[in-house]
Amino acid sequence: MTISLSARNLSMRFKERTLFHVPELSLGPRDVVYLKGDNGVGKTTLLKILAGLLSPTQGEVFCTKPSLIKRLFGIKTRTDVIYLHQSPYLFDGSVYQNVAYGIKYSTKSKLQKRNDVITALRMVGLETLAGEHVSLLSGGEKQRVAMARAWILSPAILLMDEPSASLDKESIDRLVVMCQDLIQRGSSLVITSHQPNALTELCKKQWWLKEQRLFEKPLLQLIQENDYAISNAN
Repeated sequence: MTISLSARNLSMRFKERTLFHVPELSLGPRDVVYLKGDNGVGKTTLLKILAGLLSPTQGEVFCTKPSLIKRLFGIKTRTDVIYLHQSPYLFDGSVYQNVAYGIKYSTKSKLQKRNDVITALRMVGLETLAGEHVSLLSGGEKQRVAMARAWILSPAILLMDEPSASLDKESIDRLVVMCQDLIQRGSSLVITSHQPNALTELCKKQWWLKEQRLFEKPLLQLIQENDYAISNAN
């Protein structure tokens, strides 16, 4: 399923402090956006608002198709918009059970569900750890489990908050393959990262959160900035 997401007059304040004000924001099918900004400017807060996990102080978020709403841990969430946290929450159980949770109520057969889970685990290189309890995993392995759990749901929009922070190059490359697959199927991605890497190279747009505002830069300007940075480094 593909959807478009937009927001108008989006503001977030904490007491007297305005974190950001975004007059307009739009995310279309197959958009891949690199969300940049210094620590504390509100990148995580913005992603959570777009995912329906937080309510803004002002403004609204709209979808072209009404998102299904379900209650998860007492919070209403859009089931077609997934937020992938830097420190993902995993359920008390095995790696397999965590990935399979998202398709628990799918109409697919048990065999189809099992095949989907094994495929997802194979893509993140964790098929040999399917039976392990998640408490035994490293931080990077937990992040890969969370990515497999998101991928298996084929979200219309995947919001990735510092997904590469605890990953090595091989693990990042695996996530790139999964993201490419989602994009081909029509998903949109928003990725935050303090450092450019193979994941951010997938991005065709850049959102820059700075001085309480959101600025958008096209692909051409991103290429020019990268070329400038490389020439200065040589």
